[in-house]
Amino acid sequence: MDPELEAFVPLFPKVDLADPVAYRKTFAELAAARPAADATGMEIQDHTVPADPDVAVRIYRPQHAQGAVIWLHGGGWVFGDLDTDHHWAARIASSSGATVISVGYRLAPENPFPAALDDAYAVLNWTAEQAAELGIDPERIAVAGHSAGANLAAAVALRARDQQGPPIRFQLLNEAILDDRQQTWSARNFTDTPWNNRAVRAAALGHYLGDRSATPYAAPARATDLSGLPPAYIATAEFDPNRDEGIDYALRLLQAGVSVELHQWPGTFHGSQAILSADVSQRQLAEIGAALRRAMAE
Repeated sequence: MDPELEAFVPLFPKVDLADPVAYRKTFAELAAARPAADATGMEIQDHTVPADPDVAVRIYRPQHAQGAVIWLHGGGWVFGDLDTDHHWAARIASSSGATVISVGYRLAPENPFPAALDDAYAVLNWTAEQAAELGIDPERIAVAGHSAGANLAAAVALRARDQQGPPIRFQLLNEAILDDRQQTWSARNFTDTPWNNRAVRAAALGHYLGDRSATPYAAPARATDLSGLPPAYIATAEFDPNRDEGIDYALRLLQAGVSVELHQWPGTFHGSQAILSADVSQRQLAEIGAALRRAMAE
């Protein structure tokens, strides 16, 4: 493990999803302790997207923004919100130069699949419909997310393709959980890795799926046809049970004729970008912003 990251591992509290409400409070406290992102010169606005039910979003608009990124936060579909993800969304808007629309989707287990996906898809439709008002090019809309949010981004891309929804220019999947089956080497063997491990994944998937069987929209790795999907940037962490399914998904996209940039970050673990002092974290965050900037500018 990267020594700059390893030094922080003993300080991390264990992720315990047995009581989602309690862990949401713990996570909110951790998020509040992070250094604030620099939002200088950026317009930030809370908005409600009309849907059934309505969806809360927070819009980050840097000067001279090109395109829009629909950002979906991590948290195993169980925790996280617009406030805890402020540091992610503001940094991505600043580094990408795009308008970032952070989505406050409904959380499980109170709202299991497909609630979060329905919310994300409603925001995609709204963004395309309101492009002129938002000051964006409707042909330059990307979907992006971290962890469970990356699952939702991949699922939105599949759904938009299948239902002839708004065109998606690009998908960015950071440390995505894509497969409910837990059969890859990393999913089977990483039982004590920081933040995310086999047990945490199993609990998150249990809350998200409830008593439903997984479909490709819940677990995009189950999709048999990946053709016609948007170009992708996929990033994986070495010590993350999600690692191998991210790499597998990238390879399958390539085999289906989809352009992919795959970056496997050595020495990292799931969510280690939160350790901003580490050189590798700074490079990871810079790469995410640069990938989105390139996609929006082409």
